[in-house]
Amino acid sequence: MARKKKAITVPLETIGAIPDAAWERLQLILAPTYPPKPTGRGRIDFRKAIDGIIFRLRTGCQWNHLPQIFGDDSSVHRWFQRWVDDAIFVQLWAILLEECDALAGVAWQWQAVDGCLGKARFGGTKNRA
Repeated sequence: MARKKKAITVPLETIGAIPDAAWERLQLILAPTYPPKPTGRGRIDFRKAIDGIIFRLRTGCQWNHLPQIFGDDSSVHRWFQRWVDDAIFVQLWAILLEECDALAGVAWQWQAVDGCLGKARFGGTKNRA
């Protein structure tokens, strides 16, 4: 039997990258907090990691479906978790919102809510008087 030919995969386009001005401000927080180690394996590029996190938050895709241009998906997810645990991500996000607001990139008047309207497991709470 003949083998099937592999499909040619085209990388997905990303939504956008961090502007240089915003990256300079983010780097002021990240560089002193996480200096490069003198030995061992090199870490991923923080700029690509933040772009990957923003892509993940905007699209809602799974971490393991991040496009390869952001680097290793597990590394991006690990840095996201570390920044959240260290309360660094809140600072990074505030800077990104300021920069995006200066670019008129956030439509604050538009909001959406998502909810789950499934049945409660085991019948939920009972109103017993």
